[in-house]
Amino acid sequence: MTFIDFKKLLLDAELTIPKFTALIKVSEKNIQAYKKKKEVPNAIAVVAACFAKMNQDGVDFREIIDELDLKKKEKKGAGFSSKK
Repeated sequence: MTFIDFKKLLLDAELTIPKFTALIKVSEKNIQAYKKKKEVPNAIAVVAACFAKMNQDGVDFREIIDELDLKKKEKKGAGFSSKK
């Protein structure tokens, strides 16, 4: 799926990228990186499509996702930004 199609689905789901990333507990940077690639991974495309369809059908997908108690992954390791 193209990044443009992905953003259209988010609009259908009444979500912005920041709201989408907060809901599914992923980094906004990760999603924005797909913009350069002009394509989103299949799993992200499926989630966006399901959210759009559920929203059209009047299903409160936000409540369903909240009940999953998803946890945001934390970065591990020193990385390049650490100062010694």
